[in-house]
This record gives sequence, structure tokens and C-alpha cells, in this order.
Amino acid sequence: MKRIVIIGFLLIFASVKTVAQVVPVQFSLYVVEDDTFPYITLSTYVCVYAKNKREAEKFSRLIYNIRKVYPYARIAAEKLQEYDDMLAQIPDTDQRKRLMKEAEKQLRKQFSKDIEDLTFSQGIILLKLVDRETGRTTYKIVNELRGSLRAFFYQSIARLFKMNLKTQYDPNGADKDIEKIVRLIENGEL
Repeated sequence: MKRIVIIGFLLIFASVKTVAQVVPVQFSLYVVEDDTFPYITLSTYVCVYAKNKREAEKFSRLIYNIRKVYPYARIAAEKLQEYDDMLAQIPDTDQRKRLMKEAEKQLRKQFSKDIEDLTFSQGIILLKLVDRETGRTTYKIVNELRGSLRAFFYQSIARLFKMNLKTQYDPNGADKDIEKIVRLIENGEL
């Protein structure tokens, strides 16, 4: 009978899949008059319910993909702010174009190998995260910095691969899982 109960519990727990991360507990004591009381700060943990193993694996893969591309989105936001500040100080259009061509060469040299190694789904997530971090779609950024012809060319290439540079980040709709994961990363919980 004992074995049947144990097997039953194992089957029940095996059917529920979760993805979780636990952070260590903080423990301290504080004294009030002659009494010492423990003060325990329970750390937050992430527990995501998944209906089946496939869904749990899909969410784990999404976490992996976001952790891989999120640093690039942050760098893109920083570089874009840096270039916007530099361009604001240059009144001459020709000098601006030269600056952007040089910047593009430097960025290609620095990041082309890493970006080329991204998977298709990581590329889509990167486009969305760049929009999240900058407030502008990738198409709009290219259009502002390199011109409408270059933006049209990149958009055409992206559309051949069923991607869209004009895709906007929707934290409350289609991209709510991405937003959840990014917030966990930003808070240091993941």
C-alpha cells in the first residue's frame, strides 16, 4: 500500500511541470529589550506553471534566448543615445553621413560575428528588445540614421526571412512573457 501511495504522488508531481529559480534566504537577528527575534527575509522566486513538458521547455528556451540577446539590446540603446548626442552637435549633413558610415563599420567589426550566430527566434526577440529599450522600431532607427533607401533595403531583406523591422514591442499583449522575463533579469531575480 505504501508503494502505491508513493507512486501515486510521484505520478501527480511528474505531471505538473514548473520552471523555477530560488534565491538564498537572508537571516538576521534584532533585539528588543531582553528578547532576540529572528528576522528572515524570504527571497523571491520565480515559479511558472506549465501545462505540459513541451510548454515548460518552450518557456525555458525563451528565457535562454532573452538572456542571450538582452545585453545586445542594452548596448544598442546605449550606442544609439551616444550617436544621437554626437549627431546633435554636427550641423553639416555630409559630416553626419560620414560619422554614421564610420559608426556602422565599427559596429559591424565589433558585433557582426555575435549577431550572425543568433538563431532566427533570437533575432526576432532582439528586434523587439531594441524597440523596448529605445522606444523606436529598428526600421525607424535605420531610417533616421542611414536613410529611407537603406531602411527599405533592410526591411525587404527581413521580409524575405519572414521578419519585420517595423514590429513594435507590446509588453501587455503578444510580448508579455518577454516583458516578464526581462523584468526578472533587471531585478536580478533570474
